[in-house]
Amino acid sequence: MDIEKEKDWSGKTDGMPWMQRSLIFMFKYINIRILYAVMAVVVMFYMVFNHKGYIAMYRFFRKRFCFSPVKAFFNVYMNHYKFGQIILDRFAFYAGKRFDMTTVGNDNFSNLMKGEDGFIMLSSHVGNYELCGYHLKADTKKIYALVFAGETETVMKNRSKMFEGHNINMIPVMSDMSHLFAVNNALSDGNVVSMPGDRVFGSQKSISCKFFGESAKFPYGPFATAVQRELPMLPVFVMKESCKSYRIYVHKIDYPQEGKRAEKAAFMAQEFASLLETTLKSYPTQWFNYYDFWS
Repeated sequence: MDIEKEKDWSGKTDGMPWMQRSLIFMFKYINIRILYAVMAVVVMFYMVFNHKGYIAMYRFFRKRFCFSPVKAFFNVYMNHYKFGQIILDRFAFYAGKRFDMTTVGNDNFSNLMKGEDGFIMLSSHVGNYELCGYHLKADTKKIYALVFAGETETVMKNRSKMFEGHNINMIPVMSDMSHLFAVNNALSDGNVVSMPGDRVFGSQKSISCKFFGESAKFPYGPFATAVQRELPMLPVFVMKESCKSYRIYVHKIDYPQEGKRAEKAAFMAQEFASLLETTLKSYPTQWFNYYDFWS
């Protein structure tokens, strides 16, 4: 994430550690719908204090979906409310709650898991990507997931606990870029690396892609890595369908055989941007990049 965007959106889960631990405790005894109802009220105050995020989402709905001012405002509210639900769902999962998970395109994942080579899973800041790590089975390969190093201790501790039984290891993204060594080692060993494909962070290198009719910057690193190692990529979107259900979409972007390296990376990036756009057109309120993505 670049410096300016990091100021607008830190990527850190809100709340003090004791509040997060209390939330996990409550989920063991309270129906999730009750906390959803509380969130429906709390989110209105959050919108007031998170004014930059509110404006960015309002412009997103007005310009990318051509919504009227009233409809755009309603969708901004629903976006914040949906984000609150997804955060609650994560803590509910830490407390032992489970959701109905339906996977579309699971063969894309299982077939690559059977192969000798590694591959890259592309995450994005839509839906609830973290839950795919608790559902997709990594039996034959290890998954190394790049995660935000500044996340709270409570979240990191519970993620580690949940990932233990799913053959998943976390790689914190460091400012000195030392995480790149772990990424290269994992892929060299024929394992899987999960990394975000929709935010420019650390290195400022980016690829411009057509996204909702306009040019937007996507990170160069994931696509350059795939091209350098001639690996396929699996964009995965975990979208909330209802109170207790999610749908996982597993897509595949094959490594292109023709063209120069830069052209191949640009092709794969555009394929990802197109899949992301298609997903958001079906789930517009589950876009959680709270800054001007096209700036």
